Amino acid sequence: MKRTNTFDVVPQSDEDGELLRRVLDASAALWNEITYERRENYADPDSDVWEISEYRGRYGGVLGASTVQQIERKNREAWRSFFALQKKGEANGKPGFWGNADDGRELRTYIRNTSYSVEWGKQSRLELLVGQDLKDEYGRGYYERLRLEVRGEPNWKEYDKQGRLELFYDEQAQKFRAFQPVTVDTSRLTHPLASEEAALDIGANNLVACTTTTGQQLLYEGRTLFNRFRETTREIARLQSLLEDGQHSSHRIRRLYDRRTKRRDHAQDALARDLIERLYDEGVSTVYVGDLTDVLETHWSVEANAKTHNFWAFRAFVNRLACTAEEYGMSVEGRSEAWTSQECPNCGSTADTTRHQDTLTCSCGFEGHADLVASESFLRRHQKSEISDWRTRHDVSRQRQTTVTRSMARPVCLKWDDHNWSESSRSVPNVAHTNPQVASVGR
Repeated sequence: MKRTNTFDVVPQSDEDGELLRRVLDASAALWNEITYERRENYADPDSDVWEISEYRGRYGGVLGASTVQQIERKNREAWRSFFALQKKGEANGKPGFWGNADDGRELRTYIRNTSYSVEWGKQSRLELLVGQDLKDEYGRGYYERLRLEVRGEPNWKEYDKQGRLELFYDEQAQKFRAFQPVTVDTSRLTHPLASEEAALDIGANNLVACTTTTGQQLLYEGRTLFNRFRETTREIARLQSLLEDGQHSSHRIRRLYDRRTKRRDHAQDALARDLIERLYDEGVSTVYVGDLTDVLETHWSVEANAKTHNFWAFRAFVNRLACTAEEYGMSVEGRSEAWTSQECPNCGSTADTTRHQDTLTCSCGFEGHADLVASESFLRRHQKSEISDWRTRHDVSRQRQTTVTRSMARPVCLKWDDHNWSESSRSVPNVAHTNPQVASVGR
């Protein structure tokens, strides 16, 4: 059973902090060189993307040969993923760069499972291998490793095997952080896994609408975030229009791109964390999310595509959601969500429904919040077990009669305040209601 530990990493001295930054910056530089070479090979029909230069001689002295190998391997995985998505017609772009030297690189690295160790206790610590040239420069011993303090209480202190460590600097939180994949035997679980389920509708205006089998519903609003994203995009376009002929970018434009991406990523990471923690408290073990193909087909307009893919970075969000869910022993499963946003949960029609902004109405008398309705329909379609308090359907005299039985709590609406997702005072009606006179519909 694979799980992930997440914890903060704190250098014990200014020198340790400087040394760690050197390692992360060199890793980013290596990633960028490999990416550039592979992009050049990709553009040349006579070249092979997989044939790249030998980098261990140049970077091994700082990173160590094993870390150079891990960066190369991670880059290769990114390109394999790109080609796999390209086959499906879902690729949104070639693997990108981790910043640049002028504006600041994205500080990140990957450490092989045999090149680091974590010790938990009163003074938890992380020790990792660095290159010999770097150790010589800082007066470290031949067998000495960089020792860093670990803060945080991981969910999985005892495990059978540790995976490749991801270590990075969180610009928003101003902290070094780590993701440690581990393999845990099921016998180590102190209690059986929960069995509740949840389904997510990931959209354009409301970033996530969620329904659980416990009757809980969550709505994460995205209009304010997208408006800020769009304002920055317009400013970038204005500055680009002022560039001289032959000039493709400027320091200010690159800074705006960087700021726009970091704002989005910060909100995305915080949403994944907030959502998974709430679902964990509800006893959810399985989260259903729509696959990318359905999203591409449903959100067909230019503006919706800009919101769902360029702004929200759908695939990156799902990947982060899955990583966060692993920490809590939960799984994220991709499923088809086709037509769930047009289906009336009362009568099942997709032809007689009308959506206007956030509201879905049907000729049978149904009216409800469109995104929450979609998440409920999505959950009902894929749930693994029967839910006693869910809607039940009965066939009577060749007619399909629908009886609505609900135990839904009032939806929780959440808004982003630049730091956290906080519950909003905005009143969101229950996911759906029907006209009492047509609560039972015969067709």
